[in-house]
Amino acid sequence: MIALFLAQAAAAASPAPAPAATPPVPARIERLLERTPVIDGHNDLPWEIRQQYGARVEALDLRTDSRRWPYPLQTDIARLRRGHVGGQFWSVYIPASATGPRAVEMTLEEIDIVRRMAAAWPDAFALADSADDVRRIQKSGRIASLIGVEGGHQIDKRLSVLRQYRALGVRYMTLTHGKSLEWADSSTDAPRAGGLNDFGRQVVKEMNRIGMIVDVSHVADTTMAAALDASRAPVIASHSSARAIADAPRNIPDALLKRIGDGGGVVMVNFYPSFVSARWRAWDAARSAFAKGAGLPTDEYGARAPAPLVAWDAQHPEPAVTVADVADHIEHVAKVAGRGAVGLGGDFDGISGTGPIGLKGVEGYPLIFAELARRGWSDADLSGLAQGNVLRVIERVDAVAASMAKEPPVDATARD
Repeated sequence: MIALFLAQAAAAASPAPAPAATPPVPARIERLLERTPVIDGHNDLPWEIRQQYGARVEALDLRTDSRRWPYPLQTDIARLRRGHVGGQFWSVYIPASATGPRAVEMTLEEIDIVRRMAAAWPDAFALADSADDVRRIQKSGRIASLIGVEGGHQIDKRLSVLRQYRALGVRYMTLTHGKSLEWADSSTDAPRAGGLNDFGRQVVKEMNRIGMIVDVSHVADTTMAAALDASRAPVIASHSSARAIADAPRNIPDALLKRIGDGGGVVMVNFYPSFVSARWRAWDAARSAFAKGAGLPTDEYGARAPAPLVAWDAQHPEPAVTVADVADHIEHVAKVAGRGAVGLGGDFDGISGTGPIGLKGVEGYPLIFAELARRGWSDADLSGLAQGNVLRVIERVDAVAASMAKEPPVDATARD
């Protein structure tokens, strides 16, 4: 389709949009992020390339400003550089409605997109599979590219598939996405498993054995508690925030935040305004009701939104969500779970083009660090937030896998 080949032409033909005015970032923060760049827990760019550009990685150019592409995106190489991103977990998301063998096929196609991204721009990206890989790639001036599977439906209830994903470089799997499974419950669907059933616990055990990080974003509280009970290794929440501040099912209550921290895990705070601000969440609920009544998509914002939604937005101003709001979530997680238990999982290109002021693209990370520095965070704590905390988790997960190396694979025929 023509749109596949318009990206470069559009970039050359039209001027870049004027950047929004943002406060200057202190030199201290620039120096700190040059030494310890950000490792982000979740970015959905591979799915956007698949959906909006037909998976034609080589027909695009991530060196150009992706805001000017026919379907604007939140990620490109120049903005990753400005954001001091030195490591990215690329989500190989597929919809929760995709099931069975087709879910496995789609996941393999998504993994292929990540690998093709690294091959297309080798001066910017390199695939990473360990903490040492990440450090080596960062020293070379490139962005370490890691892979996360965003939902247990993607293994089609087959542990053989789980093992093959790990062999292809997948570092984490989110136990559920938006729908509950027979073996694990989602935070946004009716329960089916009572948290984790026996097969779900086998999944966690096998993830520990093969060195795949257990990701508890999207899961029900009961599932999260059961995963923490079952896992021998620390877990992460790759893109979740604090429920005490914004009461969304996708956010994590204090008791479970503390358990993640006590187990050596990390909560990587999400930037989606619906998970950051209660006021924005209420505004978006009213907007979605209007969109549904008019037969319009409910999850497109700004330049992506259809004209009737743009008109609705003009009559119902969007509540401001700021970097300070995101920092409030980070500080809450740190207060409850410890500063060693917090990271960043922006969810860019999975949040429909929206985001807090200053955080509508991957260039915005330094503003978070500047805000936290203003609040008294030390360089050591900021470096942990940027990457030290999640690198520690990767190393511990690998150590647990090494300790289980002599254990046989969990029965590949296990089912619910």
